[in-house]
Amino acid sequence: MTTAAQPTRQYAVGSLVHARGREWVVLPDSTPDLLVLRPLGGADDDIAGVLPGLETVVPATFAPPTPSDLGDQQAAGLLRTALRIGFRSGAGPFRSLASIAVDPRPYQLVPLLMALRQDTVRLLIADDVGIGKTVEAGLIAAELLAQGDARGLVVLCSPALAEQWRAELYGKFGVDARLVLPSTISRLERETPYGQSVFRPDGAYVVSTDFIKSPRHREDFLRHCPDLVIVDEAHSCVSDTTVGASARSSQQRYALLRALADRTDRHLLLVTATPHSGKEEPFRRLIGLLDDRLAAVPLDTDAGRRLLAEFFVQRRRADIREDFQDGAHFPSSRDTAETAYTLHRDYKKLLDEVLSYARETVRAADGALQQRQRWWSTLALLRTLSSSPAAAVQSLNTRAGVEEADTPAEADRTGERTVSDPADSETPESADAVPGTRLPKATATEATASDTEDTEADDEERARLVAMAESARKLFGPTRDAKLKKLIATVSGLLDEGYRPIVFCRYIATADYVADHLRKALNKKGTEHPVAIASVTGELSPDQRVTRIAELTGTDEEGNPAPERRVLVATDCLSEGVNLQESFDAVLHYDLAWNPTRHEQREGRVDRFGQRTDVVKALTLYGADNPVDGIVLNVLLRKHERIRRVTGISVPVPQESESAMQAVFEGLILRGERSPYEQEGLFAQEEVAAQLEIAWQSSADREKRHRSRYAQLTIKKDEVAAEVDEVRAALGTGEEVRDFTRRALGALRGMPAPTKQGGFTAHTDALPQGLRDTVSHALGPRHPRPVVFHDAPSAPRGEAALTRTDPVVAAVARFVLDAALDDAGKVPEWQRPARRCGVVRTAAVERNTTLLLVRHRFQLNLPARDGSVREQLAEDARVVAYRGRPDAPEWLPEDEAVALLDARATQNTDPKFATEHIAEILASLPAIMPELRYQSAELGRTLEASHRRVRTASRARLAGLKVVPQGDPDILGVYHYRPAPTFSQGVGA
Repeated sequence: MTTAAQPTRQYAVGSLVHARGREWVVLPDSTPDLLVLRPLGGADDDIAGVLPGLETVVPATFAPPTPSDLGDQQAAGLLRTALRIGFRSGAGPFRSLASIAVDPRPYQLVPLLMALRQDTVRLLIADDVGIGKTVEAGLIAAELLAQGDARGLVVLCSPALAEQWRAELYGKFGVDARLVLPSTISRLERETPYGQSVFRPDGAYVVSTDFIKSPRHREDFLRHCPDLVIVDEAHSCVSDTTVGASARSSQQRYALLRALADRTDRHLLLVTATPHSGKEEPFRRLIGLLDDRLAAVPLDTDAGRRLLAEFFVQRRRADIREDFQDGAHFPSSRDTAETAYTLHRDYKKLLDEVLSYARETVRAADGALQQRQRWWSTLALLRTLSSSPAAAVQSLNTRAGVEEADTPAEADRTGERTVSDPADSETPESADAVPGTRLPKATATEATASDTEDTEADDEERARLVAMAESARKLFGPTRDAKLKKLIATVSGLLDEGYRPIVFCRYIATADYVADHLRKALNKKGTEHPVAIASVTGELSPDQRVTRIAELTGTDEEGNPAPERRVLVATDCLSEGVNLQESFDAVLHYDLAWNPTRHEQREGRVDRFGQRTDVVKALTLYGADNPVDGIVLNVLLRKHERIRRVTGISVPVPQESESAMQAVFEGLILRGERSPYEQEGLFAQEEVAAQLEIAWQSSADREKRHRSRYAQLTIKKDEVAAEVDEVRAALGTGEEVRDFTRRALGALRGMPAPTKQGGFTAHTDALPQGLRDTVSHALGPRHPRPVVFHDAPSAPRGEAALTRTDPVVAAVARFVLDAALDDAGKVPEWQRPARRCGVVRTAAVERNTTLLLVRHRFQLNLPARDGSVREQLAEDARVVAYRGRPDAPEWLPEDEAVALLDARATQNTDPKFATEHIAEILASLPAIMPELRYQSAELGRTLEASHRRVRTASRARLAGLKVVPQGDPDILGVYHYRPAPTFSQGVGA
């Protein structure tokens, strides 16, 4: 470096200065009195403030390479990739792309463009299950943070999804969020200075919604909440629940969100695949959080739909199918099928007995309230018996029934929530416990002589229930349980086809029963290919569920990969939000959900973005002679599938569905001895079901007409995708990162070796001390040796992901770059795998050709949402090359220049000749600097045009937008390529 003394002055963002014995880049927020500086080639952790009035600060220029710093084209490639991996302030129009590890598909940019249109971002992202809503929300958050439009971030979600959100934010977007859960709050409070809040406006957090909504924590959270909030599974905060603890929970969630939304400058992203349950009121509450006008505007008018479209994006699979190109990792199709079984005669006999009991107990009820309570209790018994004999036994023995109710309407609301799967169910969490039967109970103090007859009847009824429970217990196992027998055969067939299935059950008792019998059937003594089987239910805490799945799908203590033949048995506690597509590729509905949306959510665990299997399977088991299964199939599931196939749209069941289902079930229970009046009632029930189908079809037709508006098809995502591709190409591809990391660690004595999973390992103990310490800090004190590098974007704690933003990969890149830029002789030769210059003999060129690795710095002036202009530092690295002499260069197209990095040396070059020749080229660099300045200006104009195209597409402000080159470009590397000599030429010629 060379320096020149100069009076204290205002330095432009991106300019170079010399202070404290080293060179720095001037960052935004600098003033004449305080310079905010980052070491040249350093990271954000090294940023420092310097006071020019107290310390010597002078302008600096970047020194070119020296002739003694010779290497080959391999060294050139390492230097270039190390530079690109180290970039965190790329010059492209999306400021966040340099710091994220996800490669978004074009359709995933649409919500981002919608967000850029708004001064305060308010969006409801309601794409289909599995399309990638987490990525879409994360892209918006990363961009708002990178542009400075948001200071901090909080994600509100269920505790079961908290760790997954934390991992996604860190692994894909470089956001290190703190978990705020009942299990972590004590530690966080101990770590927080006395009198201060756990939350800071500029912090990043993943918070349990149910934990933070309580009065104890709510006010502190609202006072210190960051200005960007993401609400996952937002529909659970507006559910139409009006009784019991669930009602209070839902009301508290909504009150929390309402308070957050009332601050008009807070960014709010609502994320859900089920925004509309079929009921208008919860949907209105949801969209009303985005804009008060949406709570009442008529949505059946063009003006109302146009207003909603400013805040609402909803795409179905068909809307984005063209974006599923090579490398998208999205299933090409979903193979769905129904698989029937016939009940064993003993099972059918018990089902008929339970039906008779149900008819009798409902008819014998004393008054409307008791009738509704008994109705729901008997319906619960029918559902548990249809699920499994284990669930039936538990239901018959529990005697719990539905919650206490004061009115028939309240009993219906409670029954719908605990027995069926209502469309507006707030969450499947803890909804998999078996409900019991309702029995009249008289306490000793309440009993009188007149109660004797009732007591005797109660004892008789109890004896009957105990006998039915004993009959159910005798049905355990595949001999009498035809459903279980069919499941074992079906799962075995899926495993033989290479699939890894998830079996979904309604109840905990059923899931445990199924898992136990699958283990016995599929892992008999002498089995050649054993099957790993695990059960995950609501009995496990969220952390325990994650651990259970990791034990089934991860490597063991010796590093062996998970068995390919594996089965996960789960209840609907895993039907929302959990990503299982990397480990499973088939779903089997052991129990029918009484809501088609729940089936979609189950299948969405595997049929989603990131699934590498081309065809996923979804199989539905049902009893051909089970009237309960028949009702659910015919009234709900088959009609939902038929409408979806005809219209291409999956819509929730209308509000009328619950009354229709009740009517049809009442028809089932009342069959038998019927009066003429009851006979007429059956026709009325069939009419209700028919009206449901009409309403459902009408809803689908209406949504299809408006789909293009809410799918945001007018946004030109392909044009923006081209801008993204250009930025991503400038930052380095995944294959480049993998190759660089492996080669750099090999040169630094890390001894990389391939793993069975497709990644590789490296021994950190042999690395240079500085790099070894950085890697250990990034992975934690107990990281394994050797370190495991994964291809997946997110790696387990203590391991590394082969992405440019992974802290271990970034540390390797920074070490390689710093060692190359340091003066030769400061570090041992083997610790400098990248070199700044070289002379290469190769058949890839016919004339002498010089390749330059050039870094450009820019001051980027971005219009802010408040009307001001925000200054930011931007950098870009380019490879340029010219043929001939520097005083008359013939510049190559960029693709030809980049291709030279892969040129293979065909002959060694005499070291003395190489040193003398590179010295001549380095001495002539001033002659080509005017051309490099011109290229820098042209690149600035190109980047500014790119920013304008994106901002025009998103209707963002353009006033003040400018990209200004700062200083001369830095020549980091100079590599000279000479044609391989003929036999008549000397080696050094």
